[in-house]
Amino acid sequence: MNLDQYKVSPEKKIKLDELNQWEETGISEEEVKEKLIPESVEKLRTLQTKLLAEEKNGILVVLQAIDAAGKDEIITFIFSHLMPQALKVTSVKKPTDKEAKHDVLWRVHDGLPERGQIAILNRSYYEDLIAPIVKGEDQGVPMPISIEEGETPWETRCRHINNFERYLVESGFPVVKIFLSVSKEEQRKRLLERMKEPSKHWEFSFSDLEDRDQWSRYQEAFEKVLNHTSTSYAPWYTLPADNDWYSRFVASEIVINTLESLQPVYPVMDGEEKEDLEKAIEKLENE
Repeated sequence: MNLDQYKVSPEKKIKLDELNQWEETGISEEEVKEKLIPESVEKLRTLQTKLLAEEKNGILVVLQAIDAAGKDEIITFIFSHLMPQALKVTSVKKPTDKEAKHDVLWRVHDGLPERGQIAILNRSYYEDLIAPIVKGEDQGVPMPISIEEGETPWETRCRHINNFERYLVESGFPVVKIFLSVSKEEQRKRLLERMKEPSKHWEFSFSDLEDRDQWSRYQEAFEKVLNHTSTSYAPWYTLPADNDWYSRFVASEIVINTLESLQPVYPVMDGEEKEDLEKAIEKLENE
């Protein structure tokens, strides 16, 4: 699979309304669900085990989108099948009063991965770039003070986030950023399903409808974020979220590709440690 087709190039500005929300793949949903995703998850689990055993690197996965685009489902159908001890999932919500008293990235530090872990942010620090556009700069964590001439506070925050992600990557923690591009009509269908089906009421919030009323503002915010924060070291991937099962498959392939680039391996015993191991094996075999 050519994953570059979903990557937002840092050199080229995108238009959100030109992105695919639906993609003709030539692959049936049944094949994706019954064959491709299970194979992808198995490969992902093997690589995750090596990542945990080696404890050299960790991966941060950022999932960003408007409500009902499929963030939770990617976690449910892909990442929930991995080893729990090497997986961390954090939902980032509106900042609390305590969080708003700190710098903008303070509240996500507990959600970052340890070496050997895959950490997922369901929404993320990018909420603090989106909220100022949609709801005003007085919402959430206070905007930074711009000391660069000609730079707005919002652009300063972008620079802070880009530098933060560079710091993570250079520290051994690649950042995988996935944006789910869903159409307004598909979101309408999914919200109605949540509202009409009692077993899905827990997934619904009236704030989802309030955000939908500001659809154009959110699209403006997402487009601006993608264009200002997709970098060579931490690019954004935009997936056609109307293809729900296919987008889940592509998300897993993106993480697999990142893990393969790290080339994690199982630790190998040698020297005195190997000798001690052989003696321990012999002792147990002779019991």
